[in-house]
Amino acid sequence: MARTTRDTAQRFIPLHASLPALRKARAAAPLVRFIRAGTQTVFGEGSPGAPIMFVGEQPGNVEDFSGRPFVGPAGKLLDRALSDAGLDRAQIYVTNAVKHFKWVQRGKRRLHKRPGSLEIVACKPSLEAEIAAIAPQAIVCLGATAAQALLGRSFRLTQQRGQFVLSPLARLVTATVHPSALLRMADAESREREYGLFVRDLRTAAGAVRRHARPGSTRAAS
Repeated sequence: MARTTRDTAQRFIPLHASLPALRKARAAAPLVRFIRAGTQTVFGEGSPGAPIMFVGEQPGNVEDFSGRPFVGPAGKLLDRALSDAGLDRAQIYVTNAVKHFKWVQRGKRRLHKRPGSLEIVACKPSLEAEIAAIAPQAIVCLGATAAQALLGRSFRLTQQRGQFVLSPLARLVTATVHPSALLRMADAESREREYGLFVRDLRTAAGAVRRHARPGSTRAAS
Protein backbone atom coordinates (compact mmCIF):
# COMPACT_ATOMS: atom_id res chain seq x y z
CA MET A 1 0.00 0.00 0.00
CA ALA A 2 1.39 3.38 -1.00
CA ARG A 3 2.07 5.81 1.83
CA THR A 4 0.40 9.22 1.81
CA THR A 5 1.00 12.40 3.77
CA ARG A 6 -1.52 11.03 6.29
CA ASP A 7 1.12 8.45 7.20
CA THR A 8 3.78 11.06 7.91
CA ALA A 9 4.27 14.31 9.78
CA GLN A 10 3.94 16.24 6.51
CA ARG A 11 0.37 17.34 7.11
CA PHE A 12 1.37 18.99 10.38
CA ILE A 13 4.38 20.91 9.01
CA PRO A 14 3.82 24.55 7.99
CA LEU A 15 5.49 25.53 4.72
CA HIS A 16 8.71 27.57 5.11
CA ALA A 17 8.26 27.57 8.88
CA SER A 18 10.66 28.94 11.45
CA LEU A 19 12.08 26.69 14.14
CA PRO A 20 9.63 27.93 16.81
CA ALA A 21 6.72 27.29 14.44
CA LEU A 22 8.02 23.81 13.63
CA ARG A 23 8.46 22.98 17.29
CA LYS A 24 4.92 24.14 18.08
CA ALA A 25 3.45 22.19 15.17
CA ARG A 26 5.22 18.97 16.13
CA ALA A 27 4.27 19.29 19.79
CA ALA A 28 0.60 19.68 18.85
CA ALA A 29 0.56 16.86 16.29
CA PRO A 30 -0.71 13.42 17.32
CA LEU A 31 1.60 10.46 16.80
CA VAL A 32 1.29 8.86 13.42
CA ARG A 33 -0.72 5.68 13.75
CA PHE A 34 2.05 3.11 13.39
CA ILE A 35 4.54 4.51 15.91
CA ARG A 36 4.66 3.09 19.43
CA ALA A 37 6.60 5.84 21.04
CA GLY A 38 7.61 7.34 24.34
CA THR A 39 6.00 10.15 26.24
CA GLN A 40 6.54 13.08 23.89
CA THR A 41 8.03 14.47 20.70
CA VAL A 42 11.70 15.38 21.11
CA PHE A 43 12.49 18.21 18.73
CA GLY A 44 15.92 19.49 17.77
CA GLU A 45 17.86 22.04 19.80
CA GLY A 46 20.59 24.56 19.23
CA SER A 47 21.55 27.72 17.42
CA PRO A 48 19.10 28.77 14.67
CA GLY A 49 22.10 30.00 12.67
CA ALA A 50 24.23 26.92 13.26
CA PRO A 51 26.87 26.20 10.60
CA ILE A 52 26.78 22.49 11.49
CA MET A 53 23.79 20.27 12.15
CA PHE A 54 24.22 16.88 13.79
CA VAL A 55 21.53 14.29 13.08
CA GLY A 56 21.23 11.19 15.24
CA GLU A 57 18.89 8.21 15.12
CA GLN A 58 16.22 8.85 17.74
CA PRO A 59 15.92 10.14 21.33
CA GLY A 60 16.73 7.74 24.14
CA ASN A 61 15.06 7.10 27.46
CA VAL A 62 16.57 10.16 29.17
CA GLU A 63 15.74 12.38 26.19
CA ASP A 64 12.17 11.10 26.14
CA PHE A 65 11.53 12.15 29.73
CA SER A 66 13.39 15.47 29.45
CA GLY A 67 12.08 16.45 26.00
CA ARG A 68 15.58 17.44 24.88
CA PRO A 69 17.93 15.72 22.39
CA PHE A 70 21.36 14.33 23.32
CA VAL A 71 21.22 14.86 27.07
CA GLY A 72 21.66 11.21 28.13
CA PRO A 73 24.89 9.18 28.26
CA ALA A 74 25.45 9.39 24.49
CA GLY A 75 24.81 13.13 24.61
CA LYS A 76 27.37 13.61 27.34
CA LEU A 77 29.92 11.71 25.27
CA LEU A 78 29.04 13.84 22.26
CA ASP A 79 29.58 16.99 24.33
CA ARG A 80 33.03 15.75 25.33
CA ALA A 81 33.92 14.91 21.73
CA LEU A 82 32.68 18.28 20.48
CA SER A 83 34.88 20.04 23.00
CA ASP A 84 37.88 17.93 22.04
CA ALA A 85 37.21 18.73 18.38
CA GLY A 86 37.11 22.47 19.08
CA LEU A 87 33.34 22.84 18.67
CA ASP A 88 30.94 24.67 20.97
CA ARG A 89 27.59 22.90 21.39
CA ALA A 90 25.91 26.26 21.89
CA GLN A 91 26.89 27.14 18.32
CA ILE A 92 25.61 23.96 16.62
CA TYR A 93 22.24 22.26 16.17
CA VAL A 94 21.43 18.70 17.21
CA THR A 95 18.39 16.66 16.24
CA ASN A 96 17.29 13.15 15.33
CA ALA A 97 15.91 11.45 12.25
CA VAL A 98 13.06 10.04 14.34
CA LYS A 99 11.47 12.34 16.91
CA HIS A 100 10.11 9.73 19.30
CA PHE A 101 11.70 7.11 21.54
CA LYS A 102 10.92 3.62 20.26
CA TRP A 103 11.34 1.04 23.00
CA VAL A 104 10.62 -2.41 24.36
CA GLN A 105 9.90 -3.25 27.98
CA ARG A 106 12.45 -5.41 29.84
CA GLY A 107 11.38 -5.72 33.44
CA LYS A 108 11.22 -2.17 34.76
CA ARG A 109 13.45 -0.81 32.02
CA ARG A 110 12.55 0.69 28.67
CA LEU A 111 15.19 -0.42 26.19
CA HIS A 112 15.98 1.22 22.89
CA LYS A 113 14.56 -0.45 19.80
CA ARG A 114 15.93 0.56 16.43
CA PRO A 115 13.39 2.51 14.37
CA GLY A 116 12.22 0.95 11.13
CA SER A 117 11.49 2.48 7.74
CA LEU A 118 7.93 3.45 8.72
CA GLU A 119 9.13 5.60 11.62
CA ILE A 120 11.91 7.13 9.53
CA VAL A 121 9.57 8.01 6.66
CA ALA A 122 6.94 9.34 9.07
CA CYS A 123 9.36 11.77 10.69
CA LYS A 124 11.35 12.75 7.60
CA PRO A 125 9.21 15.82 6.79
CA SER A 126 10.05 17.25 10.22
CA LEU A 127 13.75 16.63 9.69
CA GLU A 128 13.72 18.17 6.22
CA ALA A 129 11.86 21.20 7.57
CA GLU A 130 14.47 21.61 10.31
CA ILE A 131 17.25 21.47 7.74
CA ALA A 132 15.49 24.06 5.59
CA ALA A 133 15.00 26.38 8.58
CA ILE A 134 18.62 26.09 9.74
CA ALA A 135 20.22 25.98 6.27
CA PRO A 136 23.47 24.61 7.75
CA GLN A 137 26.71 24.63 5.83
CA ALA A 138 27.35 21.05 6.97
CA ILE A 139 25.32 18.09 8.16
CA VAL A 140 26.98 15.32 10.16
CA CYS A 141 24.94 12.11 10.36
CA LEU A 142 25.57 10.18 13.55
CA GLY A 143 25.17 6.48 12.83
CA ALA A 144 23.92 4.39 9.94
CA THR A 145 20.22 5.00 10.57
CA ALA A 146 20.58 8.78 10.32
CA ALA A 147 22.87 8.48 7.31
CA GLN A 148 20.50 6.22 5.41
CA ALA A 149 17.50 8.36 6.36
CA LEU A 150 19.12 11.38 4.67
CA LEU A 151 21.37 9.80 2.03
CA GLY A 152 19.48 6.68 1.01
CA ARG A 153 19.63 3.03 1.94
CA SER A 154 22.61 2.40 -0.33
CA PHE A 155 24.84 4.49 1.96
CA ARG A 156 27.31 2.30 3.86
CA LEU A 157 28.80 3.84 6.97
CA THR A 158 31.53 1.20 7.18
CA GLN A 159 32.77 2.22 3.72
CA GLN A 160 31.94 5.93 3.55
CA ARG A 161 32.54 7.13 7.10
CA GLY A 162 34.15 10.56 7.22
CA GLN A 163 33.76 11.14 3.49
CA PHE A 164 31.87 14.14 2.16
CA VAL A 165 29.08 13.16 -0.20
CA LEU A 166 27.07 15.17 -2.69
CA SER A 167 23.63 16.08 -1.40
CA PRO A 168 21.10 18.87 -2.01
CA LEU A 169 20.64 19.13 1.75
CA ALA A 170 23.82 21.09 2.46
CA ARG A 171 27.13 22.04 0.92
CA LEU A 172 28.94 19.51 3.12
CA VAL A 173 27.35 16.24 4.22
CA THR A 174 29.20 13.44 5.99
CA ALA A 175 28.60 10.61 8.47
CA THR A 176 30.34 9.07 11.43
CA VAL A 177 29.41 6.67 14.19
CA HIS A 178 26.77 7.42 16.80
CA PRO A 179 28.31 8.06 20.23
CA SER A 180 26.10 5.32 21.70
CA ALA A 181 28.10 2.81 19.65
CA LEU A 182 31.19 3.76 21.66
CA LEU A 183 29.35 3.31 24.93
CA ARG A 184 28.40 -0.23 23.97
CA MET A 185 32.04 -1.27 23.59
CA ALA A 186 33.09 -3.47 26.51
CA ASP A 187 36.83 -3.12 25.88
CA ALA A 188 38.23 0.15 27.24
CA GLU A 189 41.15 0.18 24.82
CA SER A 190 38.87 -0.22 21.80
CA ARG A 191 36.51 2.39 23.18
CA GLU A 192 39.31 4.93 23.58
CA ARG A 193 40.67 4.21 20.10
CA GLU A 194 37.25 4.62 18.51
CA TYR A 195 36.65 7.77 20.50
CA GLY A 196 39.78 9.25 18.96
CA LEU A 197 38.49 8.41 15.49
CA PHE A 198 35.13 9.95 16.36
CA VAL A 199 36.80 13.20 17.43
CA ARG A 200 38.85 13.12 14.23
CA ASP A 201 35.66 12.96 12.17
CA LEU A 202 34.13 15.89 14.03
CA ARG A 203 37.32 17.90 13.67
CA THR A 204 37.39 17.17 9.93
CA ALA A 205 33.82 18.41 9.52
CA ALA A 206 34.55 21.57 11.49
CA GLY A 207 37.68 22.25 9.46
CA ALA A 208 35.79 21.82 6.19
CA VAL A 209 33.17 24.34 7.32
CA ARG A 210 35.86 26.85 8.16
CA ARG A 211 37.50 26.39 4.76
CA HIS A 212 34.21 26.77 2.92
CA ALA A 213 32.95 29.74 4.94
CA ARG A 214 32.22 32.73 2.77
CA PRO A 215 34.43 35.81 3.37
CA GLY A 216 32.86 37.89 6.12
CA SER A 217 30.53 35.09 7.18
CA THR A 218 29.77 34.78 10.90
CA ARG A 219 28.63 31.15 10.53
CA ALA A 220 31.98 29.47 10.49
CA ALA A 221 32.31 26.64 12.98
CA SER A 222 33.71 27.94 16.25
